[in-house]
Amino acid sequence: MKTLRLILGDQLNSEHSWFQKADDRYIYVMFEMRQETDYVQHHIQKVIGFFAAMRNFGTELKDSGHQLIYYTINDKRNRQDLGENIRNLVAEHKIEKFEYLLPDEYRLDQQLKEIETSLDIPVASFDNEHFYTARDELSTFFSGKKQYLMESFYRYMRKKHNVLMEGDQPEGGKWNYDKSNRKKWNGKPEIPQPIIFDNDVASVVNDIKNSGIKTIGRFEGDRFDYPINRKQALDQLNYFCKELLPHFGDYQDALHTEEEFLFHSRLSFAMNTKILDPVTVVNKVIKYYYNSKESVGLSQVEGFIRQIIGWREYMRGIYWKEMPGYAQKNALDNHQPLPDFYWTGNTKMNCLSKAINNSLDHAYAHHIQRLMITGNFALLTQVHPDLVDRWYLGIYIDAIEWVEITNTRGMSQYADGGIIATKPYISSSSYINKMGNYCKECSYNRNLRTGDNACPFNSLYWNFLDEKREKLHNNPRMGMMYNLLNKIPGEEMDSIRRRATTIIENPDQF
Repeated sequence: MKTLRLILGDQLNSEHSWFQKADDRYIYVMFEMRQETDYVQHHIQKVIGFFAAMRNFGTELKDSGHQLIYYTINDKRNRQDLGENIRNLVAEHKIEKFEYLLPDEYRLDQQLKEIETSLDIPVASFDNEHFYTARDELSTFFSGKKQYLMESFYRYMRKKHNVLMEGDQPEGGKWNYDKSNRKKWNGKPEIPQPIIFDNDVASVVNDIKNSGIKTIGRFEGDRFDYPINRKQALDQLNYFCKELLPHFGDYQDALHTEEEFLFHSRLSFAMNTKILDPVTVVNKVIKYYYNSKESVGLSQVEGFIRQIIGWREYMRGIYWKEMPGYAQKNALDNHQPLPDFYWTGNTKMNCLSKAINNSLDHAYAHHIQRLMITGNFALLTQVHPDLVDRWYLGIYIDAIEWVEITNTRGMSQYADGGIIATKPYISSSSYINKMGNYCKECSYNRNLRTGDNACPFNSLYWNFLDEKREKLHNNPRMGMMYNLLNKIPGEEMDSIRRRATTIIENPDQF
């Protein structure tokens, strides 16, 4: 049977069983399409990264003897729509069967089902052979339960896959070392220079410019330093283990004005495009730990493993359990616009300026910058979660909806009403100052709640608790903060409300 096989831009898994042996019966197809570049406005480096990685993967397939049809973004045959491209190729090449790997975005899952019904040939779908879990595994695990605690799922994953286990107990006697992962970085230990790949993407950049794709963010020159193939991704993984893992756990929540990446792995783009799989990552990290216990502590390793087999698999499971309704959730009834400075970085608030400019410069920010700086401010100013979703989905190189929307609408914005997070992740300036040095160089005074010089986060925080009291005051994890709110004198509370209202209505003046 002459079979057409589709490879999406986030399915670049060279280890997949499809690609282990060349077979003339199969014609593989890959498309760079406006339907993918335009559904939100993406960072220029995100588009470059996907196109460069896809082209590299396509070259590897052809070099391995596979038949490949590849449409670049400006190919005259390219209809810029997945369905039209597939139907045209089926007719042109007299295809007898169509096959695809299960996508990880709901919109593409629905589109491929529609394409399937439009074809008059057999269609089959296959697992993408990337994740530890099946789509519905989390739903099965939490069946009948009222709360979907990540910690419960994480322990299940540790046991099932025998990760950092001693029999049926966690290695070291503790499941979670999160309390050891909250140190502030003050310049020591020194952070090694990041590994640079220096990929030549001049032709990709030129094609993007000629296509007229509208992007956000910044990119200078024609050298791209994220991994775009498996060899580079494995080099990045080895570098992480040797140079960064020994201190990763301690400083994974730290913030610093002079360091964009700190001890973070920068593997998320390679993993979310499936260039690199989580099993390889976890096994490599654990092997390095067992061979290097004199330099790598258990808390460093557990903190990293938790992100991979805990959060990453958990978020994907929640996505497939809750979509499509999850994308409409707005439990706190927030409706404000997103400030313009999210697109420019032009704000006097140093923490936001640093986090946003880092995002614009590198298409990257680590999880605390996303959660407790940009996400925190958006929630405190009560921005509509749709707008927050679009910004996060567009600006980060690793953002694909299954992982973005659950982290943003769930963890960051509490728009799901507590499906993922047990409370809103909000803070005043105290947390930001505790975890980094942003406040030292800021034009605002972190110790003041009111007045023109007061840190905006302070009045916004107490105003948010006050305005959302009806929705949040019964939350057992919010009790202490509401007790403190109730002790603020009425006159001061009035000043807090006025200051917060001014910020919410005119955020770009701050």
